Amino acid sequence: MTRLSVPAFLLAALVALASGAAAQDKAAPESFPFAGGTLTITENDDYEKVLAFDGNELARNYVVFYDRTVQLGETSVALFAAGDGGNACGPATVIVWKPKGGDVTSEIVGEDCGAPPAAATGDSLYFVPYLIPGDSSPVQVWSPERGLRIAGILSFVPQPGTGWADLDPDSYDNIIEALSNEAVYKAAAKLLGARLSEVVTGLLVGGGTEKTVTGVFYASGCVPHACGSADAFMAVDPNGRKLYFAQAGERPEPDAWPALKTWPPAIRSAMKAALYPPQ
Repeated sequence: MTRLSVPAFLLAALVALASGAAAQDKAAPESFPFAGGTLTITENDDYEKVLAFDGNELARNYVVFYDRTVQLGETSVALFAAGDGGNACGPATVIVWKPKGGDVTSEIVGEDCGAPPAAATGDSLYFVPYLIPGDSSPVQVWSPERGLRIAGILSFVPQPGTGWADLDPDSYDNIIEALSNEAVYKAAAKLLGARLSEVVTGLLVGGGTEKTVTGVFYASGCVPHACGSADAFMAVDPNGRKLYFAQAGERPEPDAWPALKTWPPAIRSAMKAALYPPQ
């Protein structure tokens, strides 16, 4: 094989060009008039975006962007999104407002993998979570007067009265949508028990479905921010009214529901190709 070399002067020029391009890639500052001052988003040398009001920092992260300004009663509230970025992890919400008689301040709603988008009413913001099958989660509400509090608990339920004949895999962006079917959800809950939420989480980062010649549809996925750690597989047999789940772990063979030895060969092969692709 011929080794290509780059003359020293040309290498220096390429490095200088790359450095200049990197400098030009730095995001331009943004500004938003608010409460008699200015909210700004600037990028620092560590490529973090910094949200500030008249120079006083309110929040920072690798992703920060303006969402919208809403009126809650007599208070104007600016909403920003801030997060680490990453696969299937939405940003948290940064709430910015000026309390009566106080200085502009902020509160962040959400953790390391985002928060539900804020829904505004006349006097409050509501954060209604996206639930995966098997999950329950608090609905939070925020107001300028009372801050953040829990409004109630929301639990996942499938669409009542839906059965195996109602499945439409060609319309699914993710196979998890099949679990909104009541018959499928009940079968999955019976099969997986306490592992339901864990296995479904392993399917969150995924695409559409594939089919076998017998009409079984299937897909695989992974955990947000942790692909390769607990990847999962799901197959649905509408005609046989059966489900198949598998989740990779540290052992050579995956955890499987039902037992792997009972799986039809075509589904087992599809699972192994998805979870254990050739290196």
